Amino acid sequence: MGAMANVVIIGGGPGGYEAAMVAAQLGGSVTLIEDEGMGGSAVLTDVVPSKSLIATAEVMTRVRHSRELGLVPADPSLSELRQAVRVDLAGINERLLGLAAAQSHDIAESLTRQGVRLIHGRGRLLGTDRVLAATSSGDEQLPSDITLISVGTRPRELAEAKPDGERILTWKQLYNLTELPERLIVVGSGVTGAEFAGAYNQLGVDVVLVSSRDQVLPSEDPDAAKVIQEVFESSGMTIMSRSRAQSARREGERVILTLADGRTVEGSHLLMAVGSIPNTDDLGLAEHGVSLKPSGHIEVDRMSRTTARGVYAAGDCTGVFPLASVAAMQGRIAMWHALGDAVQPLDLRSIASNVFTAPEIATVGITQQQIDSGRLAVRRVTLPLAGNARAKMQGHYDGFVKLFCLPTTGIIVGGVVVAPGASELIYSLSLCVSARLTVDQAARAFTVFPSLSGSISEAGRQLHSVEDAGL
Repeated sequence: MGAMANVVIIGGGPGGYEAAMVAAQLGGSVTLIEDEGMGGSAVLTDVVPSKSLIATAEVMTRVRHSRELGLVPADPSLSELRQAVRVDLAGINERLLGLAAAQSHDIAESLTRQGVRLIHGRGRLLGTDRVLAATSSGDEQLPSDITLISVGTRPRELAEAKPDGERILTWKQLYNLTELPERLIVVGSGVTGAEFAGAYNQLGVDVVLVSSRDQVLPSEDPDAAKVIQEVFESSGMTIMSRSRAQSARREGERVILTLADGRTVEGSHLLMAVGSIPNTDDLGLAEHGVSLKPSGHIEVDRMSRTTARGVYAAGDCTGVFPLASVAAMQGRIAMWHALGDAVQPLDLRSIASNVFTAPEIATVGITQQQIDSGRLAVRRVTLPLAGNARAKMQGHYDGFVKLFCLPTTGIIVGGVVVAPGASELIYSLSLCVSARLTVDQAARAFTVFPSLSGSISEAGRQLHSVEDAGL
């Protein structure tokens, strides 16, 4: 591809803006079309604001458990430190949305500095070599040697429980609240549902989590999900397992949720967290040779190529792995490949992911489900967090470190961390998996004492001991 190849990117989320940066760096003439704001929903209504909310909720949890650390109110009339702290949800949400807007602005400025042309509008394929940009000032046709589709997803809605933005809400609408819900019903116990249920529970809200499964977070490591469920229940959250939502209605300032078995649940607000739908409608994809899955997601290979020549796709709209980090990597791989730079296919085995509950769940590499199915033979060890000196000092007792390695070579092929800051701790295991390091190599690297990361090193030492003992 020539140095001045025309690159058009539809969608400004992590997959789109990271692709734009790579394409500009490699000499392409880059145009990015986005109708909401740079960063897309990941920055504006999903990852940035939700994780900011969770960070605030974590502070409240530390306040509630302050007595364990010997911290009590200076005012003798107060029995607990939390009595001196009030949650200002309007202020919290104003801060969250401000952070999101600032991050979006920074991304736009960075792209502009690199020579990327930004168009506020909607993009649509006119062919494999042309894109239509529809804007408030009119339509513009753009020549495109390389096109990337990165349009993300939107919250899935139930026909009998339509969000109204006031009492029945999607996760995009939660930030409109100015006061804490009296009672929040959360439908869906996947990552989104569990994260918001946990955060609002930490903020002091009476939360009811409605789950169609036996246990929350059904797609996560089962041992990790068990820890989170126990933490939720011990903190006062009501979990309705094996319960499927059928419909929801408003009655004044109340919301009535009806379950499939006829039972009803009443609350002041209802959050629908029942999955997402790709934004692939009306983009001219199928008409121009881009194959879609039955779910509406775009079919791509490990180089982010679609079935149409010169057209790539990245991010949640591909259904590969709904993570901002994966979207960004797909976008980079697409541009490296299209513009002739060195590139390796996307390797799903080395993807690290995180659930921002309290404690967090971080995973990388192979999963417990793969092992339990008999598809892989590995050795494993699990160390409870309660035995870690640093965890004891900080008052953290829920969680563990689990490590998987191959039986003969000791090569680390996966791991799970359930702990505060697991999203940071997983990086060391991610390096081990990517570099195919052995448990001995992990065990011989220095760790700080005391530290939570010491449990990772200890897990490596225990796996070596198991091997020596012939177990």
